[in-house]
Amino acid sequence: MHMTKKPNELLGIARFKIHEGKLPEFKRLSEECMRIAREKDTGTLQYDIFVNDEKSEAIVIERYKDSAALMEHLANNAHVAKDIFATGSVEGELLGEPNAELKAMLSSSPVSLFTHFLSL
Repeated sequence: MHMTKKPNELLGIARFKIHEGKLPEFKRLSEECMRIAREKDTGTLQYDIFVNDEKSEAIVIERYKDSAALMEHLANNAHVAKDIFATGSVEGELLGEPNAELKAMLSSSPVSLFTHFLSL
């Protein structure tokens, strides 16, 4: 199987460790982020949220058509981000080739950048 990735596409993986007692708030805010992504984002290709059996950790898989699409998503969710980050600790990775503006935005965040090396 040969997979072709669009050159500007970005893949994000965010990991949440949900604080004790904060699961209902995390779920409510995640649903709000999903609603915003569906209604306002124009370049979000994938936005999936997974929770472990213990409901103590979550992983968000996000895919964007380009840097502008990810910046739009961040702007659309800016008012929710502070609240959702208060429900747990978060870290993550961004895979791809973000533009200089997005790189600068992420430089002080808990997101590690990985640029493309090899593909099938």
